[in-house]
Amino acid sequence: MTTQPTDPPGLHVAGVHFGYPGRPVLHGVDLGVGPGELTALIGLNGCGKSTLLRLLAGVIRPDRGRVLLGGADLARMGRRAAARRVALLHQSAPPVPGMTVRQLVRQGRYAQRGPLGMLRDGDDAAVRRALCDTGVEDWADRPVDALSGGERQRVRLAMALAQDTRVLLLDEPTTYLDLHHQLEVLQTVVRLRAERGLTVVMVLHDLGHAARFAERIVALRAGRVVADGAPKDVVTPELLAGVLDVAGRVGRDPEGGWPVCYPDHPLPTST
Repeated sequence: MTTQPTDPPGLHVAGVHFGYPGRPVLHGVDLGVGPGELTALIGLNGCGKSTLLRLLAGVIRPDRGRVLLGGADLARMGRRAAARRVALLHQSAPPVPGMTVRQLVRQGRYAQRGPLGMLRDGDDAAVRRALCDTGVEDWADRPVDALSGGERQRVRLAMALAQDTRVLLLDEPTTYLDLHHQLEVLQTVVRLRAERGLTVVMVLHDLGHAARFAERIVALRAGRVVADGAPKDVVTPELLAGVLDVAGRVGRDPEGGWPVCYPDHPLPTST
């Protein structure tokens, strides 16, 4: 198994602007994610959450500003070099007809092993650990397309873990999953973050899940950070209205103490 440094790296976004042709997305974003933090990004569709995650992974480069990983500028790294340090679980993935669980998880080793290394048969320690840590080792020789949605998501998480990085970025990891599998995936992420000492940033649509599972929430609105802090401090009726265009109330879970949202009705969408 690859030897990891004692502390995972932090992430720092400084004055980042980014846009697609004819469509600006991010406007001067500043954000620091400390080593070992578990941070949730929330906001309406199109606010820039997934774009920010792709910038943090080095998949795209900012038009202006810098994205630093442990002090290193991601814009100066090649894609494969960035993938050796940051794992990104995309929101969706193309179908993989005929591919087994083991074969898919092995794809996560490309950045570390390279094209020639991928030709070698057999699992390395990182693949075996990823299969075990996500509880999918018993399915290793089953076709991926024979699995349920929740099972597939655990396999995709195993593929990201097989990159053997200390930073894990998750883009809506619970999308299309029923409540049982949503909780299963999020509890797995929380457990692996503690066991592996990971820095985790995940995009979530469900503010209730963000409030329960993340130790920090960063809210985006129209490409700008508009709230940032511990769930108990930032999850308020004002956040529901100002960020998510929903009127509602916020209480506290009687056992865990995390904020619980009670949405009442949608508000007119503002720009």
